[in-house]
Amino acid sequence: MKGLLKVALGVMTAIGGFVDIGNIVTSGVTGARFGMTLAWAVVLGTLIMVLYGEMAGRVAAVAQRAVFDVVRERLGVRFALVNLVASALLALLTLAAEIGGVALVLQLVSGVHYLIWVPVVGLAVWLAIWRLPFSVLETVFGLLGLCLLVFAAALALLPADWHQFAEEVFSPSVPAGEPLPTWLFYGISLIGACVVPYQVVFFASGGREEKWTVRDMRRARVNTLVGFPLGAVLSLAIMAAMVPVLRPDSVDVHHLGQVTLPIAQALGVAGLLLTFVGFFACTFAAAAESALSIGYSFGQYFGWSWGKRHRPVDAPRFHLVCLASVIAATAFVLTTIDPITVTIVSVVLGGAAIPLTYLPLLVVANDREYLGRYVNKRWQNALAMLALLVMVVVSVAALPLLIATKAGQ
Repeated sequence: MKGLLKVALGVMTAIGGFVDIGNIVTSGVTGARFGMTLAWAVVLGTLIMVLYGEMAGRVAAVAQRAVFDVVRERLGVRFALVNLVASALLALLTLAAEIGGVALVLQLVSGVHYLIWVPVVGLAVWLAIWRLPFSVLETVFGLLGLCLLVFAAALALLPADWHQFAEEVFSPSVPAGEPLPTWLFYGISLIGACVVPYQVVFFASGGREEKWTVRDMRRARVNTLVGFPLGAVLSLAIMAAMVPVLRPDSVDVHHLGQVTLPIAQALGVAGLLLTFVGFFACTFAAAAESALSIGYSFGQYFGWSWGKRHRPVDAPRFHLVCLASVIAATAFVLTTIDPITVTIVSVVLGGAAIPLTYLPLLVVANDREYLGRYVNKRWQNALAMLALLVMVVVSVAALPLLIATKAGQ
């Protein structure tokens, strides 16, 4: 049992990083509109995240330093400052999307408009960061997020065409009547939702919170090999559940409630309750992760005391940055900008900024001064360079496709 609980960090990272509001929305939209023809994007994003997540965990365990801290020292203050600004702004946009996502879930449950819930959610996120132990955050929300397996159960009960599923997964093509740029835009959105930059900062910093050492490397690898693929399974289950219910009627997913329609049809009220619990857990966890990652990044760059293990009086600047981030994100959502639009834009911009985070990580993972004999092996570097090439292509294509397709319309 103790060993299972140790995997909770990876589970929380998967639930809160993979299956956050961005992945729920993009999986719902793509399943309803394109079927399973974009499943490859989830698989590709997962493989990249596993590869680089393992590096981040290894750096944290062997060097006993957080990734952002090592990047600043290894690649210089100026380069790290660009990385800090980009990652912080993207994490802040993600935080706004997650706060809006939690508020939308509460609207579905209560019928009260989501804007009423936004300040309540912002306060709850801050209180969780301030008061809840790290072990509670990772265990409780990670396990509650597993309620999203209800999508897999619903898929087993729905009249799915498994032959068509297999054909679309293994021989993907642009569906008839859909423009290629829009199809590619959502493919990039799915990759960006999987390989979110703040996730690496959170994962490695979480390892330092739990004081990983070389003896914990196996644990870190289990976290990446179990947690991230689990997030992919949940994402693909959401995508697949949309196909038999929403795709035949060409339903475009414009709000979170539409993503629950397959559950309502297959499992009724009990299934909906589990779905709402899963939605709440994964979006709330992602909100906490993204807020913490901003505090981690600033604390590591400027050399402050940082981490949830420190009380606010012992790490005041770290906690102040987290609080300011939550306030700014809450205020942004209260401007009444559509949370779904914020979500889609955040994952696409995240895709555009991926190389800024992952290239420095690859450099550090090959530095013998920090990792000694635990540097990347040749096959890891070969895969990492191939993945980095893919991420550069995604980065270059993201903004033009965002503009050309008007955010996938």
